[in-house]
Amino acid sequence: MTLFAVTRTHGLGFRADLPLEQQRDWRAHAEFMNGLLRGGFIVIGGPLEGTDDVLLIVRAADAQEIERRFAADPWSGDLLTIKQIVPWNLRLGSLDR
Repeated sequence: MTLFAVTRTHGLGFRADLPLEQQRDWRAHAEFMNGLLRGGFIVIGGPLEGTDDVLLIVRAADAQEIERRFAADPWSGDLLTIKQIVPWNLRLGSLDR
């Protein structure tokens, strides 16, 4: 498996006037993302302050796997879209839990 830096950004359906927890399908999205974390696909992630973007570090075979897995997210397409997928090499620190 390879590490990738994945940037997702707000889609047209995202309401900037509402907090995350009040967006449509929040609970289903949160459960989906927590499942990806528990399963080891997502390693770490969170919103990039002052932007519409979220940075996720994921373990995957390739970019197609990432696109396929995130396509099942209830927020994909309308509330979040994939902005960038880039292979990532960890050079400093550790992701060991």
